[in-house]
Amino acid sequence: MELTSENILLIGSSLLIISILVGKTSNKFGVPTLVLFLGLGMLAGSDGLIGIRFDNPGTAQFIGIVSLNFILFSGGLETDWKTVKPVLGQGISLSTIGVLLTALSLGLFIHLVTDFTLFEGLLLGSIVSSTDAAAVFSILRSKSIALKTNLRPTLELESGSNDPMAYVLTISFLSLVLQPEKSVWEIIPSFLAQMIIGGLLGFLLGKFGKYLINLIKLGFEGLYPVLMIGLMFFIFSVTDFAGGNGFLAIYIAAVYLGNQDLIHKKSILKFFDGFAWLMQIVLFLTLGLLVFPSQILPFMGIGILIAIFQIFVARPLGVYLSLLPFKMKNRRRLFISWVGLRGAVPIVFATYPLIAGIDKANAIFNIVFFISLISILLQGTTLGLVAKWLHVALPEKAKKILPIDYLLQDETKTAMEEIQLFPTDAVIGKRIVEIGFPTGAIIAMIKRDGLYITPNGSTELEGNDLLIVLSNNQEGISAVKKCLSKEQG
Repeated sequence: MELTSENILLIGSSLLIISILVGKTSNKFGVPTLVLFLGLGMLAGSDGLIGIRFDNPGTAQFIGIVSLNFILFSGGLETDWKTVKPVLGQGISLSTIGVLLTALSLGLFIHLVTDFTLFEGLLLGSIVSSTDAAAVFSILRSKSIALKTNLRPTLELESGSNDPMAYVLTISFLSLVLQPEKSVWEIIPSFLAQMIIGGLLGFLLGKFGKYLINLIKLGFEGLYPVLMIGLMFFIFSVTDFAGGNGFLAIYIAAVYLGNQDLIHKKSILKFFDGFAWLMQIVLFLTLGLLVFPSQILPFMGIGILIAIFQIFVARPLGVYLSLLPFKMKNRRRLFISWVGLRGAVPIVFATYPLIAGIDKANAIFNIVFFISLISILLQGTTLGLVAKWLHVALPEKAKKILPIDYLLQDETKTAMEEIQLFPTDAVIGKRIVEIGFPTGAIIAMIKRDGLYITPNGSTELEGNDLLIVLSNNQEGISAVKKCLSKEQG
């Protein structure tokens, strides 16, 4: 079946609906939802039941880049800086040194056991060197795995921030495969420039984004998530144009924005949370369509061998060596090693050799597919069991509630109080978004001049306003009073 303008919406919407319905029941069987999305794409593809002809790596790569923008940006928005800050060093070490060591050890192994040249082996090792943000975010959250100490923020920080490192390594070693006469040392300046420019522009453009969102007054609440989408793609594109790493920039910008007071922040977060799921489904369906099962079978043996080495040797080696400077129990290191999920990101990166047209491109793509599939099936289905076995799991009731949980969940408010403002109060004339209102509490209504108004982040407080404040508990009401008194003092 050929995709046309007439049938693409019907086929796309049908696959999307089926994916969601299938994903709804997947947890009952312990199968990661993302594997089912990938399998559904394969069933619909050229060698599948529907027989959709799709063999365009360029289109798949474009869809992958757009999807990764949403997935990384959403993950960054939901990253709580207070929980990440204590493990910042560990996360950065894992996402840089850990990725590099994994790529090098795996690339050398591939060179030794196959007919790949050293640079081709390192290219393949780089493609699968990072943990997949989509896989880690979705599996940890869908299974509601509660982990001890700071394991969860460490894992989410690593998975959200290590794709840029893998991307830079992939592009660097691809250039060496295409130009073998180049020296390894020649790619180091480009590598450093991408990371430094990406990090710097991500932070600066994130600050610009906060200023823009809170300054501009849009007539409709629904336009704020649209504005955020524009900012996301702007940050990625500007950074890429400037020679930096766009993936790193959007993640850093999102982490910054997610920890600021923004107008209609709850709407923005809910929108990106839902859209990230949509992009995960679209991404895995697209990559499933791109895979030809009849072509991957000859690579099954070597794919399984490399996947086993990656899971049990390369990943643990990268984790243990990159975490040597940090005091940590071995069972925590072992669990971090096991959460080395490879998913759609390596398959997206594997399209770069296909488009470049190198000799081993087809072999690389099919081997990467096997590595990702085995990783999600083996590691993704056993995360909960391994967490319990290593005694790093907490009972669900002991799971720590993060600020993002308050924003994404519609919890019943159990405390209410009316707070009177006076013309002399320091908060008068300020917008709600500017006063640092406590998470978990809301100003449900404001009584002003005998009328009740429903406020939002851009609402300015006036003298004699009567605030009707709702909170999850009485402590939240006390935090509101403290916030207002701090402003007054």
